[in-house]
Amino acid sequence: MAHLDRRGLPLSTTSDRAAARYREGVDLLLSAWPGAAEALEEAVAADPDFALAYAARARLHAMRGETAAARTRIEKAHEVVTRNGTPRERSHVATLSLAVTGQSAKALESALAHADAWPRDVLILSLPLGAFGLLAFSGMSNHDQARVDLCERHAAHFAADDWWFVSYRGWSHAENGAVRYGRDLAQRGFALRRNNANGAHALSHAMFEDGAGEEAEALITDWLPGYDRSGILHGHIAWHAALSALERDDPEHALRIYAAHVQPSVTAGLPINVVSDTVSLLWRMQAYGYEVPAGLWDDAKAYASGHFTKAGFAFADAHMGLLAAATRDRAAAEARIGALTDLAAAGSLTAGPVVPAICRAVLAFAEEDYATCVRILEPVAAEVTRIGGSGAQREIIEDTLLVALMRGGEAAKARALLDRRLHRRPSPRDTRWHILLTA
Repeated sequence: MAHLDRRGLPLSTTSDRAAARYREGVDLLLSAWPGAAEALEEAVAADPDFALAYAARARLHAMRGETAAARTRIEKAHEVVTRNGTPRERSHVATLSLAVTGQSAKALESALAHADAWPRDVLILSLPLGAFGLLAFSGMSNHDQARVDLCERHAAHFAADDWWFVSYRGWSHAENGAVRYGRDLAQRGFALRRNNANGAHALSHAMFEDGAGEEAEALITDWLPGYDRSGILHGHIAWHAALSALERDDPEHALRIYAAHVQPSVTAGLPINVVSDTVSLLWRMQAYGYEVPAGLWDDAKAYASGHFTKAGFAFADAHMGLLAAATRDRAAAEARIGALTDLAAAGSLTAGPVVPAICRAVLAFAEEDYATCVRILEPVAAEVTRIGGSGAQREIIEDTLLVALMRGGEAAKARALLDRRLHRRPSPRDTRWHILLTA
């Protein structure tokens, strides 16, 4: 009997066990749940000629930054699939190979074409989606809309109870401004599979965009203990709760969450999450006027020193710029700004000149030169979306501009920006600031 994946696509394996472990491994991968690697290793062991199992394992290695292992596994997948794979499986492996080897633009083009031919091949469809997906990191200013368009183009191919698709469709809509619709979808996806970190994450984001921070905190407090600390999103989902605590003026609780779940010494998160979560939370605390306890910036800097040392990854560059500015490492800040400026001038920085502009602006902010920060950041504020990530993550740049306007005496501009933000979503912090400015 032919073996099928979870959504009815044929699998080139004759092993019942390999097919079963592959299906389980992909479910765990798509839900960011522990055990995916073990399940996929068992699939490979059960059938050493099962190309898609090697490819999925390569994807997991790549997500973890295990570049050499990822290349070895995707090369093996390519070797096997050329012997016994179907056209769909050959395209699947070729697309993942582009993604695993860092050829992002080609991987995006290939993934979109593959999805048009085989929309229910979700491991490939997942590549362009999400805050760290190929669309988000494409440098496009309209990647939020592009994700919605992609989901809607293929929605008819998915059942109403497909937990993965419903969750990602909801997240995409919430990020693109259809917050209530997106939140309803995210809630439904989460209910379909609670052992799904991506589902909890999507719902947390939708609640944030809906101004329901305390509901997000309650959700995370209830759900997080059931998610093992080895899960790659454990620290990041806790970060969302800390963000909400800051919004409601409770820095002590935010710091407790940080100490228990977010700081580098306690999290098993991906490096991109660990660097961005630690840096952005500490920067927000400092910018909002709270005291950052001694040693926390040093710990964040020590961890980050082993990652993203080379400029060119816009989302990471922005956070490394924040880190250099906050720790008064002007030499590191200027070196990254110089490298980014050269890349932008050469046309090889996908997100463009907004990235070195962010780094220059936050350096000026840290040096309390608020007028310069505003002068640099204000003209490029609409382009910040090009660095990727989520709205909640990118809001740190707008927060910096807003605080610079307030501290620089630009009360009218600050009020106008707060009016726009409060129109977009309720925020107890923004409400406090608006009252202060009005008074």
